Amino acid sequence: MGEPNTPPVVIDTTIPQAARFWDFLLGGKDNYSVDREVGRQVLGIFPQLIDSARADRGFLVRAVTHLVRDAGIRQLLDIGTGLPTVNNTHQVAQAIAPESRIVYVDNDPMVLAHARALLVSTPEGATQYLHADVRDWETILRDAAGALDLTRPVALMLLGIINYVLDDDVAHGIVAGLVDALPSGSYLAMSHPTAEVHAEAMAESVAYYNASGAPPIRTRSRVELTRFFDGLELLDPGVVSCSLWRPDPSELGDPVEVTQYCGVARKP
Repeated sequence: MGEPNTPPVVIDTTIPQAARFWDFLLGGKDNYSVDREVGRQVLGIFPQLIDSARADRGFLVRAVTHLVRDAGIRQLLDIGTGLPTVNNTHQVAQAIAPESRIVYVDNDPMVLAHARALLVSTPEGATQYLHADVRDWETILRDAAGALDLTRPVALMLLGIINYVLDDDVAHGIVAGLVDALPSGSYLAMSHPTAEVHAEAMAESVAYYNASGAPPIRTRSRVELTRFFDGLELLDPGVVSCSLWRPDPSELGDPVEVTQYCGVARKP
């Protein structure tokens, strides 16, 4: 299992794209000059955004580690996966439990072009890539059922994706529709940018990014992000900065807040 569905790959290099912009922040090479130019301008406004990108990736590693090692999850649905980099969801999960099954979902054609890198599974497990938009969540669930058993617990990963859904009602409908389709014992992990940390610089950098022609994003507050977990059992320490979600005690120094909130919750 693992061949991605394959619509024609058409990559627009004239406007910045979210996955490539994030790849630039993480120090990757799968980006174009237009992405780097916007990235440099944004970092000129708000250099600490690199810390947010790294903290978000660290949260992914720690959250997946907890879900697989401690909660016994063996199925993960990662929507808005972004470009392949180090410590992808399947690498973290299958290093702990080789039988883990992961479905990746993204709508960026650049991610589709690199999807095979996401499909290198252990023999015991499986990975699959779906080219789809999070707004088309019903199709995602239908197609993911080919690789995942949706009658058994699933970890739903929505890291840095719901910020592209600008309307609150639509965003809540997407998350609720996905969570409602999963059985008891499933988990929801989310991360989302906020302007409650470094408020002025974050607001200015988001405004510049949105004016660049890239798919627009929005920030949400801690209270607004917490609402997505209504009806679920929010794990300690709740909705916090990605850098503060169960930080690795081996890391040097005390972690500081970044402009990215996160949380993990269990469906009762």
